[in-house]
Amino acid sequence: MILRIVLWSALGAVLIFAAVGAAWLLSLPSASVAAVQPAIEAGEAEATLAALKATKRKRPLIAIVGINDGTETTDYLMPYGILRRADVADVVALATRPGSVKLHPALQVEPDATTAAFDAQHPEGADYVIVPAMMRDDDPEVMEWLRSQSAKGATVIGICAGAKVVGESGLLDGRRATTHWYSLNELRKKHPTIRYVADRRYVVDQGVATTTGITASMPMMLTLIEAIAGRDKAEAVARDLGLDHWDARHDSGAFKFTRPFALTAIGNTLAFLNHEQLGIQLTPGMDEVSLALVADAWSRTYRSGAVTFAGRGGAIVSRDGIRILPDQVAANWPAERLVPAMADPRPAMALDQALRDISARYGARTTDFVAMQLEYPRTPQ
Repeated sequence: MILRIVLWSALGAVLIFAAVGAAWLLSLPSASVAAVQPAIEAGEAEATLAALKATKRKRPLIAIVGINDGTETTDYLMPYGILRRADVADVVALATRPGSVKLHPALQVEPDATTAAFDAQHPEGADYVIVPAMMRDDDPEVMEWLRSQSAKGATVIGICAGAKVVGESGLLDGRRATTHWYSLNELRKKHPTIRYVADRRYVVDQGVATTTGITASMPMMLTLIEAIAGRDKAEAVARDLGLDHWDARHDSGAFKFTRPFALTAIGNTLAFLNHEQLGIQLTPGMDEVSLALVADAWSRTYRSGAVTFAGRGGAIVSRDGIRILPDQVAANWPAERLVPAMADPRPAMALDQALRDISARYGARTTDFVAMQLEYPRTPQ
């Protein structure tokens, strides 16, 4: 009798859970709504560039900060690679403590220095501080360091959900800002004085800049390069990246939590028996921006994770000087589980190719799911 009651109770709980889940799914929108956005007016673009001008040094100093146990892959590596190749500033990758930085959802790197070492060498502070998304938004060392750098006159740039980190430091209070679509409600709830700006890839206000999704650091860095070194230099770097424009236009309505997004997440998670580890071989001089984008994309399918390998232990130095640690030491990887080679060296093209390869392997819905996480506009704006 007791067993029968337990079984019926368990069945009832399952049915209630299923009903609640079904109701939640039905409450989600069936699709996002896309709209063509008007061009940015010249006055707004000029004001953004003026707000980003460095005032301390003729050749600016840019610090990218991360925490050792969890910093967003592309937020950390993309600004580093783009700014290093532009060669318009001195760029350093920092961590709060000694040791490597574990990036999420893929890769591991050795930073250039700790924040303490940076402060000892540059007591006057950086010109710009770039803040990626982190696994913890309120790390006390990061909070103290950001407030200190801002007080010394640094422009603080929150990349994607790095806006939550900047928000926790108090530097976004009363300012206009944006962030990744998934983090927006949380940011506004925790910091109600922030004035959200829709339909902008990046927003600059009173010494603090924020961006939308992961891929927004590309246009943000090009805008920063233009502010530092002029339009011609920014255009040259944009061609190298494979971009033909980088203004602040963005269609915020195209990115939201939809029913297809939720169903893909659930379905791909439940297919855990078919989860794959896909190998990416690390080679000296490889493009860290392309690597970050491709590894990030394949690690967001909920069907696969990108694993780096090299024939020897120790760091492999990328094109622009970041030291990447292989996940595994191996001479090769099974051909059927290799991430397809990046045929086009331009990072934007490498990402587009990765999305096409994901479609071929897992289907178009998984590709849409990945692009939504990256907040990547896949149609011309």
